[in-house]
Order: sequence, then C-alpha cells, then structure tokens
Amino acid sequence: MEERNHGHVRQDSVPGMDHAAMGHGEMDHDDHAAMGHGEMDHDDHAVHTQGQHAGHSTAMFKNRFWLTLALSVPVVYFSPMVGHLLGYVPPEFPGSPWIAPILGTVIFFYGGQPFLKGGWQEIKARQPGMMLLISMAITVAFIASWVTSLGLGGFDLDFWWELALLVAIMLLGHWIEMRALGSARGALDALAALLPDEAERVIDGGTETIGITELVAGDIVLVRSGARMPADGVITEGSAEVDESMITGESKTVPRTVGDPVVAGTVATDSSLRLKVSAVGDDTALAGIQRLVAEAQSSTSRAQALADRAAAFLFYFAAGAGVITFIVWSLLGSIPDAVTRTVTVLVIACPHALGLAIPLVIAISTERAARAGVLIKNRMALERMRTIDVVLFDKTGTLTKGEPALTDVEAIEGLLTDDLLALAAAVESDSEHPVARAIANAAQLTGAPVLTATDFRSMTGRGVQATVGGSDLAVGGPALLAELNLTEPERVAMATRGWRERGASVLHVIRDGAVIGAVALEDEVRDESRQAVQALQDRGIKVAMITGDARQVAQAVAAELHIDEVFAEVLPQDKDQKVAELQGRGLRVAMVGDGVNDAPALARAEVGIAIGAGTDVAMESAGVVLAGNDPRAVLSMVDLSHASYRKMWQNLVWATGYNIISVPLAAGVFAFAGIVLSPAAGAVLMSLSTIVVALNAQLLRRLRLNPADAR
Repeated sequence: MEERNHGHVRQDSVPGMDHAAMGHGEMDHDDHAAMGHGEMDHDDHAVHTQGQHAGHSTAMFKNRFWLTLALSVPVVYFSPMVGHLLGYVPPEFPGSPWIAPILGTVIFFYGGQPFLKGGWQEIKARQPGMMLLISMAITVAFIASWVTSLGLGGFDLDFWWELALLVAIMLLGHWIEMRALGSARGALDALAALLPDEAERVIDGGTETIGITELVAGDIVLVRSGARMPADGVITEGSAEVDESMITGESKTVPRTVGDPVVAGTVATDSSLRLKVSAVGDDTALAGIQRLVAEAQSSTSRAQALADRAAAFLFYFAAGAGVITFIVWSLLGSIPDAVTRTVTVLVIACPHALGLAIPLVIAISTERAARAGVLIKNRMALERMRTIDVVLFDKTGTLTKGEPALTDVEAIEGLLTDDLLALAAAVESDSEHPVARAIANAAQLTGAPVLTATDFRSMTGRGVQATVGGSDLAVGGPALLAELNLTEPERVAMATRGWRERGASVLHVIRDGAVIGAVALEDEVRDESRQAVQALQDRGIKVAMITGDARQVAQAVAAELHIDEVFAEVLPQDKDQKVAELQGRGLRVAMVGDGVNDAPALARAEVGIAIGAGTDVAMESAGVVLAGNDPRAVLSMVDLSHASYRKMWQNLVWATGYNIISVPLAAGVFAFAGIVLSPAAGAVLMSLSTIVVALNAQLLRRLRLNPADAR
C-alpha cells in the first residue's frame, strides 16, 4: 500500500526502494548542459559495430556522395553512350576522351571504397550481401571500361557513366539508410552524463573538491541543494526532498533523511546533505543500468535488413548467370560475345533500385511518422513493429497523466465538503508541490470560497501548517496523524478505507488538533489510454502494464483500462527481466517507457518506445520516440509498420524481378530469336527500375497517421 505524507509517497510494499506513485518527469536538461555533456552529433560517429556498415559513419557516406555526384556529372555528360541515347554529341577537345576514365577512376576508388571494403569483409565472413553485390558490379564495370578506353580487344563496354551513377546512388541509399539508424552509444553517454564531474569530500576543517573517480567507499561527501549525488551512499546528516526521476522514472520528489540510501545521479532539490559513500564507479546502481543497456542493445543489433537477404540471393544468381553465360558463349565459339554478355550481366546484376528499395521507404516512413509525433530512430524498429504480440506500457505518465488529481473529499458531520476543500486549499496556497496545486485547482473548479492563510510552515515528510481564520490548520498524511497521536473520525475512516483499497493517496485536514476531513488524490488515467488499449486489442495485440506502484494501484488502473496483464511492485532494475519473461513465452514485445530505469527494458524489447517527456537515456535506448505523451501514437507506429513493410516488399519484388528478367536477356538466352539486351538498354532499364521504386515509395505519403483518428 502507498500513502502520501503531504504528497510524498511511502511505498511500504516494496522493501528497499521508495517509488513515487505518480508522475514522470523530464531530465533536467539545464543541469545536464551545465555538466558539460552536450548533445552528441550522431552524424559524426559510427552507428554499427558489425555488419555492412562496420566502421562507417553517416557523415562519411554523406561526404562521399556529394563529391561523387559532382564528379559524376562530367562523366555522364561526356559519355558517348549517354549522348547517343539522348541524341546529342559530347564536345570534343584535346584530352576530352580521358575525362570519363580519370574521373571514373577517382569515383571507383574514393566513392566505391566503402563497398569494396564491405564486399571483402563479406567474402571473408562467407556472407555475401549488398556490399559484395555492389563491389562486384562496380569492379567489373571499372575493368571493362578501362579495357574499352585503352582500345584492348576491340570491346565496346564503356560503363564509366554507369559506374559513376551506380556508386553515387548506392552512396545516397546508404546515407539515407544510416540517417534512420539510432546510435547504440548514445544511451550509454546519456547515462554517464547523469553523474557530476566532481564531488565535495568532507575532510578535517572543511571540504575538498575532487573528481568522482577519486572517491572510495567510506568517504563522506557534501551534496549541496540542487546538486547530484556523485555516488551511491547513505545519508549521515541532513534531510531533503530528492528527485529520483532519472532512476525511478517518477517525477515526484521523495523525502530522504539520516539512514536512508541514495543513488548516484539523483538530485537533492531543497537542502544540502552529507552522505557516506557505499558504492562508486562500476558498483553503482547507475553503472548496473548502463551495463544492462549495453548488453540489451548488443543483443538486438544483429538483425539483418530485408535488402541484405535479397542482395545475397542476387549475388549468387548474378555470379551463377555470369559463369554460365561465359561458358555457353565460349562454347559457341564467340569469345568477344562471351565477354560482352558476361560483363553486361554482372554490371546490371546490381540494380540501383535494390540500393534504394529499403532506404527510400524508411526515409519517407520516418518523415511521415515525425509529422504524427513519432520519431523512428532505428530501422529495425519500423520493420519489427508489425510483428509485435504485446505492448508493455509503463503506467505513470504514459497511461496516466503522471500528476495527482483530487478525486474524493470527505468531511466530518456538520462541515460541507466545499468548506473543507477551501480550508485545505488555503493551507496549501503557498506551496508549489504538485499535490498542493491539485487541491487548489479542485477548489477553484468546485467554486469553493477563497480563504487567506498566514504563518505557512512546511514539515518535511509530514505535511504543511498555516493559520486560517484564527484557527491552526494542517494538511498531511499518516505520519502527521501519528506525530499528533490523532485518529480519524468513523465517518472519515470509512471513506479513507475504500480510497486506500483502490490505491489512492490520502491527506487529512486537521483543525485545532482534530481531524475534520480527508481528501483522496490519484494519478488520473488519460482518456487517450482507453482508446489506445482498445484499438491495440482490436488489432490482435495484447496490452500489458508495468509499474513500481503497489499492486492495488496497478490493478485499479488495469481494471479501468481492461489491460490484459499487469506487473506491479517491480523494482527499477527488474523491468528488463519482465521484458525477458514475456519474450521467454515466445511473445514479441514493444516496451513504452520514459525513465532511466526503463532504458534496459526499452533496449531489450523488440521495439523500444520512449515518450517525449522522458529522460535522454530512455530516448537514446529506444528505437522509437513519441514526441508527446499520447499513447495512441503507438497505433500510428503499428499502422506505419504494416504499410512500410508492404512497400519494402513491393520494391524488393520489383528490383529483384527486374534482375530475374533482365539478366537472362543480357546473357543472350533468347538470342536465337533475335532478342538480346544490349549494355545500353540494360542500363536504361536499370534507371527505369529505380524510378518505379522511387515513385512506389512516394505512395506512402498518402498514409494518414493522426493519433486522434486512431481506431
């Protein structure tokens, strides 16, 4: 059971950890910036540690694309084949025939370097894919073009323009693709940023400022008001309201006093503390979460894109077709035809369309999603969302509003509830606490009389006091009743008993030493949550909820929303295990959360979805970020996933279908009937295939993703 001592929750049912019952707060970005931890520029560092993009960065692909594109313009313009196709004659002057070979060579070695290196890695790993397919095509085009430029063998295989465009388009595709990927390091950097750089260690005669790496267990440190805890420890002197939102995900401060444990990265909001360090460095709770995030992210980073599987198929198809083509035409006694047909097969085996089939869909999907308030950071999140079996929502601030609202008022006989509410609002009028605001707002909405309070006093962990109309009034929770040795009148007790059973927080109003009534406050369920849960279930997706709150609180919310499964009283470090438990049943999980404690679970789930009001760490760990707190945005993600997946497959079918048809034609299978696909015609068809793929991807823009319209 949880009860609020003047708005501060005591979680009796979860030993060793206090949780706020309500509210998700944003990370303090000003503090974050003050520590010198700026936002990372993900364009400037690699986003994969393995796979086709190993060692590559978004900025690298971008820079190579623009330079390659600039070099490709003169190569294409001075190509006799392009001139013949478009009906113009390229200008001739001394050295003009060497423009395409020289610039094409630069393009091959500079622009093609990532693909050549990636192809070699795929050969060594015996896992042919897109990189090997691209490198095979550009290498064959490069060699054949030089043979033609040098006049060797009398071949007419001028593929310089095709080489240039192929490299440029593939660089563009990979640049677009990598812009859609999230950075695995981002979450770990955001976690590290929660710690201060320095600590004030208490020594004889004062304090000394040292780096947190110099702290050892047993040190006494001074934490000033507004500062972050530099290490895990136990308070030895002082008391304060501590903001633990970056660890628990709950925005309400909790009272901490002598003997209470505190966690590195949390903030003493209103008073200074002295604490004895119990854990530093890798032994802190924050470091443990960091390790879970790293482990979970590495476990989901091995997924392969659909295009990779198609590329592997096309590599074997093209290589086999090339070998057969050369052998057959050689046996027919035409070595020049054998070379020409083989080169044509190998060059057009890597269609531009395949390189853009997935990236274009992802780019348009992310743009459409962003307009609907959904930021897709990880391409695999988009693909996986259509396969999700269960959506696991963090309760507070996601399904609920994350802030207390007054739900019930009970006064003693002879006192009107409006008058009781007016007295409580007067006492709370000088407080900025969320509970005080909830009481004041309720009094204003009900039209209760406005009273004036004087001599306002705050009693940490117990409540507040003031003088109203000559009477001494106090508003507080069970701790205040215990301190004053007061009991509830029977009428009030009957009401508060039912409130507690459903998990509401109870505050008592005391006048001149007697309880005159009580109020109930609860975290209000969002109207949007009802619609989101129903719509997900209508789509055949189960809905589960996870929270650190007491079981009766969780069950009350679950019953109101008709949620399928509830995980209550879950310690922050155990949320990751609950995701793994669902996965162990064979379910594919989408996790929606916003606290640092949610980060490992977000990373472990097939799809991690962070709400926009969450911490930097949660958003870095997630593959998807919701700009707002509307849970219906998850439906937009589901619908977009199905639509984009269809477009991906349509594009892949078109791209691979083009190859399946054009490669046999280029190989001369129907030469006996006079049907032969020339190198120039093959290149043109390749370009047309790219246009078809691009136009098909554009059809995604017709998809409406307004969460308010979700059904």
